[in-house]
Amino acid sequence: MESAKYRNRLNRYLRFPLYMLIIFLIGCIAVSFVDTKVAGIMTAFVFVYGVICFIYYRANLKSFKNTIIDYAVHYGTVQKELIKNFRLPYVLLDSSGKIIWMNDEFRELVDKNKTYNKSITSIFSEITREGIDHAKDDNFDIHIEYNDRKYLACLQRLDMSEPLSGGNISINMEDSSDGLVAVILFDETDIQATKAKINDQSMVMALLYVDNYDEVFEQVENAKRSMLLALLDRKINKYFGEGNAIVRRLEKDKYLIIFQHKYLKQFEEDKFSIVEDITTIKMGNDKDITVSIGVGLGSDSYTQKAQYAHVAIDLALARGGCQVVVKNGQNVSYYGTHGKEVERTTRVKARVKAQALRELMETRERIIVMGHNLSDADCLGASVGVYCAGREIGKPVNIVIDTITSSMRPVVESFTEKGEYPDDMFITSEQALNLCNDNTLIMVVDTNRPSYVECPNLLNKNKNIVVIDHHRQVDEVIENPILSYIEPYASSASEMIAEVLQYFADKININPTEADCIYAGILIDTNNFMTKTGVRTFEAAAFLRRNGAEVTRVRKMLRENMETYKARAEIVRNARVYRDAFAIAECEPDGNLESPTVVGAQAANELLNIVGIKASFVLTKFMDKIFISSRSIDEIDVQSIMARLGGGGHVNIAGAQIQNRTLEEVREDLEATIDKMLEEGEIRL
Repeated sequence: MESAKYRNRLNRYLRFPLYMLIIFLIGCIAVSFVDTKVAGIMTAFVFVYGVICFIYYRANLKSFKNTIIDYAVHYGTVQKELIKNFRLPYVLLDSSGKIIWMNDEFRELVDKNKTYNKSITSIFSEITREGIDHAKDDNFDIHIEYNDRKYLACLQRLDMSEPLSGGNISINMEDSSDGLVAVILFDETDIQATKAKINDQSMVMALLYVDNYDEVFEQVENAKRSMLLALLDRKINKYFGEGNAIVRRLEKDKYLIIFQHKYLKQFEEDKFSIVEDITTIKMGNDKDITVSIGVGLGSDSYTQKAQYAHVAIDLALARGGCQVVVKNGQNVSYYGTHGKEVERTTRVKARVKAQALRELMETRERIIVMGHNLSDADCLGASVGVYCAGREIGKPVNIVIDTITSSMRPVVESFTEKGEYPDDMFITSEQALNLCNDNTLIMVVDTNRPSYVECPNLLNKNKNIVVIDHHRQVDEVIENPILSYIEPYASSASEMIAEVLQYFADKININPTEADCIYAGILIDTNNFMTKTGVRTFEAAAFLRRNGAEVTRVRKMLRENMETYKARAEIVRNARVYRDAFAIAECEPDGNLESPTVVGAQAANELLNIVGIKASFVLTKFMDKIFISSRSIDEIDVQSIMARLGGGGHVNIAGAQIQNRTLEEVREDLEATIDKMLEEGEIRL
């Protein structure tokens, strides 16, 4: 206790003469052994010293005590007045949050009398019992609002074991065995207003790219091109002019836009309608003009904002274009035309990527390729395509597969049962980690998310990473790959690999078994060429057919057993229709079903054949996870729905993997997400 500590110090101070007297006597005894006469003289002086100290102590004891008492009373009065007249609102709470005392400033603020002793939560709803309990362990700050003013409430624990009283302050500690909690309010209204003003005036940088400039303008007559470009400039300047923005064209299809932060909210509430408006421009062009916008903010540095804008526009283009990406520091938001993707008919990018890939593969001694966990036909087809590329330049290629599903077993066996392929063509994650070194090239196909790959540890062991994928990018991506080829408009990773192989060598050697495997990947991901197929999809399929792919052989290879067929039919039979447009089914397989996730994806495709169903979702419980397979035809962007649940994919084909949740909980989350997106207008029926 603080008072006991001071009392002990005072007692030692008053007893100091007595201590000195004892020391002198000990000295006299020591001297007596040397010279008794000197010792006698010293003893006499010590006796006189003792008598003087005693008389002085007795004579001044009462005066000394009165002085101490006067000082203590004066000190306590000063403390009382300081607390009572503290210019900051100050209140004391007991352990339950009930007010036991408040100073005048606090009383004037809340307009309560000094006998008010209800819970602090009745005045400030933000200060809860949990916050008070937190303050018992450590100081705790809460931002609150009261009477249109903003305050910072600082909660601090006071360890009080004695009643606190004095003058007008009287606090009963009977109910405060756990101590008191002091709350001081700091008015930060003006500070917050100044910060908001500075933030509103801060610069936001945006880059606008015309996705299909060449494709659109080559359709238009020369006489109309200048008019079409003028209409495009006018729409862009008019829209951003409402936000007092500076718009400058950097290149024929690129614009730099700078505006104040306060106008960003206006654009976001409008969901950047410029993206939709530009598609309505017609001046002899059959194709709609589409644009992508990348917005950068969230830094005090103009250079960093410019980098954020470049990252945002790259992400918008990697997600298929025709959308807006806002990068605010580490947070990313998406806006656009409800998942519309821009298909490009040019193969220039595929040729450039093929040449870059060959150069990288030639400089490495080994290539290890992996896809997502529970590899499907597209993942395996793309991996086999990489194997063909590696064989062309004499490099060993290993494909990482830990779990071979029943649907993929016939495909894998078509390679392992033939003596012409090495025994280590397919390896496990453990084997891959042992083979990997600094001179190994890691290739990731059919996914761009590090948590989805077959062996995540492989990405940490080696930084020579190439990513080839057809899924939209989300916030979680493989960082800093040396080569990234992501095209969301492609039907499958197998299609992308088939295009790359055509430019990888003048006449690449692909045997029928390999062509069948790659063709199967395209077939499965396009649902027999019914979903997300474009001109380049059929061109890739034609290339594979020329190299020996046989439709009949592929169909036989992908056949399923009776148990799988019955399980898929049972999922469809038990599906429920939500909001008259969404089919939601659950799959909790028994031990007889070896590849439930594949069955769930097939069932999702089947559900789209029902009249009135615009999107289907199948929830499959497998390996302590809930796998969601989602499909749509053309009206619902299922990728945006899955993105909110932590997944991703395409506009028409998407999925998610959720841990530590039950089927019922995931279904409720899915329905709540659909409801919210309908309310926000992100999806429309």
